[in-house]
Amino acid sequence: MSAVELNADLAELKSHLEKAERPRVKNVLNFEIRKIEVELLKFNKEDTNSTEAQPKTKPVVPQVAKNYEVKLQNYAWDQSDNLVKLFVTLPGVQNLPQDQIQATAGGRSIELRVSGLENKDYVLHINNLLEPIGECSSKIKKDMVVVSMKKRSMGSHWSHITEVEKRAADAKASKTKMDLPDSSDPTAGLMGMMKQMYEDGDDDMKRMIAKAWTEGRGKSQDMGPDFNL
Repeated sequence: MSAVELNADLAELKSHLEKAERPRVKNVLNFEIRKIEVELLKFNKEDTNSTEAQPKTKPVVPQVAKNYEVKLQNYAWDQSDNLVKLFVTLPGVQNLPQDQIQATAGGRSIELRVSGLENKDYVLHINNLLEPIGECSSKIKKDMVVVSMKKRSMGSHWSHITEVEKRAADAKASKTKMDLPDSSDPTAGLMGMMKQMYEDGDDDMKRMIAKAWTEGRGKSQDMGPDFNL
């Protein structure tokens, strides 16, 4: 029996009690009223315990998608008398607000950070720029961000973006110059070519050149002491 039904019975019994005149009838009605009241107390206690036993519902905290960082390595660049520009390709970047794209200059370094592009944070960081720079700015184009860096030495020409790249290029050029054959020696060109073929060739090529060299020594000893295989 539900609490609603018990309360209805209790109300009806109390109504009869008010109309009853004989003591025996009143005693019976009072007994039934107390009985129902006890049942109601028991029912309410069980309902309270059941409510307290229910686990408290924790507030649902919405999960925010976490962006992960992507290091950028590729870019194109160009320059004018006053500026050096970096061109970074990022499909869909034009859909981002400007405040999610930040370019920061620091002496001889530059950092571009593009936040929240398809749940990714893209970062381009370049240290050891060829020359110090001043202020920088970024501009959004279709599928591209253009970073403009102001040269401190106006009118200077940058051969490379970083000093490391320039040193590597200078070292390669120096080695190439040293490897050029002496034009005064008519056999120098051939010797240089064979040396290069030997160094770059596979095992079969090296054996073939070594064999030709050994056979050649039997005919002539004038090929020079520099060709050591």
